[in-house]
Amino acid sequence: MYAVIEEGGKQYRVSQGDKIRVEKRDLAEGSEFTIDKVMMVGRDDGATIGAPYVEGASVTAKVVEHGKEDKVIVFKYRRKKNYRRFRGHRQQYTLLSVEAING
Repeated sequence: MYAVIEEGGKQYRVSQGDKIRVEKRDLAEGSEFTIDKVMMVGRDDGATIGAPYVEGASVTAKVVEHGKEDKVIVFKYRRKKNYRRFRGHRQQYTLLSVEAING
């Protein structure tokens, strides 16, 4: 059984036991919460597709940890103009563990 969920403006295909990195959520580590924006639920006998979400379906997830991604380097350069800009960015994330798919 799998589900396609929407979290933080992005879509993820998840199964029970999967770990996914999503945009940072303001939740305590170890806490559980439900995601009710389920766009599709797939089973052995077929799939249920929502318009836009499946009625009564939800995914229970547990917060494993919070962290930062690897650094992304942004370097701007214009030749012959003595223009150089060096910038780095580390995006924050929340690691979720999918506990159950309901519905």
